[in-house]
Amino acid sequence: MRRVVAAVVLMIALGACGGGDGDEEAADGRPQVVAAFYPLFEAAQRVGGDRVQVRNLTPAGAEPHDLELNSRQVDRIEDADVLIFLGRGFQPALEKAADRAKGAKVDLLGEVRSLLPAPVGDADLDIDPHVWLDPTLMKAMVARVATALSEADPPNRTTYEANAAAYSRELDDLDASFRQGLAQCDRRVMVTSHDAFGYLARAYGLTQDAIAGLAPESEPTPQRLAELAAKVRADGTNTIFYETLVSPKVAQTLAREAGVGTAVLDPLEGLSEDDAKAGKTYVSVMRENLAAVRQALGCR
Repeated sequence: MRRVVAAVVLMIALGACGGGDGDEEAADGRPQVVAAFYPLFEAAQRVGGDRVQVRNLTPAGAEPHDLELNSRQVDRIEDADVLIFLGRGFQPALEKAADRAKGAKVDLLGEVRSLLPAPVGDADLDIDPHVWLDPTLMKAMVARVATALSEADPPNRTTYEANAAAYSRELDDLDASFRQGLAQCDRRVMVTSHDAFGYLARAYGLTQDAIAGLAPESEPTPQRLAELAAKVRADGTNTIFYETLVSPKVAQTLAREAGVGTAVLDPLEGLSEDDAKAGKTYVSVMRENLAAVRQALGCR
């Protein structure tokens, strides 16, 4: 009986040390990094490698605008060595919880936008959070993540800098592919379901006409749909782009009204469960986006 009691006591003690639900990973000595949603998660993962533990607060298949935090997620934010997020109301629940964070808080939206010329040149971009869809701004985000991890974990600074440099070379190649691939096109206007591609359009000399506003769930008025249908026909547009994580119904309605086709243009706010299982990445999805835009715009 004494041996049984001792074994039970030992098991309880070990369970308490582990914490359950993956929290045992927090005790392995690696810096704990919490990322708000997919692009930030990938940046932290690529820069940190196996030297950090990175958690994505927005699960695969979920829309990050709609993120609501449970108590465990709030605890992780509070205890993180580094919290990486976008401010200015992109994820209000997270921004509120960020006030409780004890570690470094990195608002990549505020910091990356400070690198842009002032004024930005497009009033809509003054409130647009989708900076990661410009590969050059994604590269700036990666550099800032490397700095944050190096400050939190100085002994591994060289590793973080090397990882960031390797990833940045991939982003440079991606940027070059976009510049070359979109240089000669029959059309320069992308019609999208949601106003997410302003930075992408600006970077490569395109124009975005969005059905809905910055919030993907916002509904256009019938007048807006009629105006866009007329413009699509007048401009010779042949494709309406819809997204992976929100309903395509409005885009499909516009396409039917204008007599054109549809295609996916992914804002990379998160990977779908199927994409995550298939091993897709920021770069691979952006290359799929490039192919879709080239097809739609008649690029050579």
